[in-house]
Amino acid sequence: MTLRDMIRGKSAVPESLLHLVPNRFEVVGDVAVIAIPHQLHTYRHVIAETITEQRKNIRTVLNKVAMLKGESRLGGYETLSGSDTITLHREYGHLYRLDVKTVFFNTHLSYERFRVASKIESGEHVLVPFSGVGPFVIPAAVCGARVTAVEKNPDACRWLAGNVELNHVEKYVSIIQGDAKCIPGMLKTGFDRAIIPTPYGMDHFLYDMSWLVRQGGSIHFYTFKKPHQIPGLVEEYGRNGLEVVFYRRCGNVAPGVSRWVFDLIKH
Repeated sequence: MTLRDMIRGKSAVPESLLHLVPNRFEVVGDVAVIAIPHQLHTYRHVIAETITEQRKNIRTVLNKVAMLKGESRLGGYETLSGSDTITLHREYGHLYRLDVKTVFFNTHLSYERFRVASKIESGEHVLVPFSGVGPFVIPAAVCGARVTAVEKNPDACRWLAGNVELNHVEKYVSIIQGDAKCIPGMLKTGFDRAIIPTPYGMDHFLYDMSWLVRQGGSIHFYTFKKPHQIPGLVEEYGRNGLEVVFYRRCGNVAPGVSRWVFDLIKH
């Protein structure tokens, strides 16, 4: 039974507004995050109550009231149920402790993180800018890669350091707290692989980072585009010495706009 069906059964929301009730919400550990339209503002606590009734493991419900913004990719949240936003999230056998209100974590990329980790071999040197609390970092380190993680948000860096210990990969991970645009001045070239989950509108980081990857190395680049832009990007990357060996859509973020991943080989 969907969230909308459960609310219909309560007769709490007028029938004329039921179609606005989101049927999907994100779950990070025991925290649910939902974006409730402003037309349902009066009924937001009823919706939160229904979520906790539907999912007994949910302890806190947050309403996303502001879009993600900036390199830190933080949104604005209203607490509708519960109080504690610190949680422990499990994903493909890895553990991530974080505060949902102060750091960015996207559960919709869980398969992507699994897919990329399956390509990593022990001994690789991997660069992960915009590393957040470690969802790309930890799986790579578990594979035996030496990972250099770069993150600007000090809160995310603290959680990342804790998650490195939590997953027992301390000897494989180096953390740099700093702005990704400063990476070229911090690091030597020769990385075997770069995983670049770029924030919206910051595609220039592909070229800023790619020169740090050795010839023949791999890059997994995430960007936000409309479908008709993809063929042009494939051609552009090829002209710049980056062969596209795979690409796929990784979820919608706005009407007509999706997140895409490109697996690239540097020539």
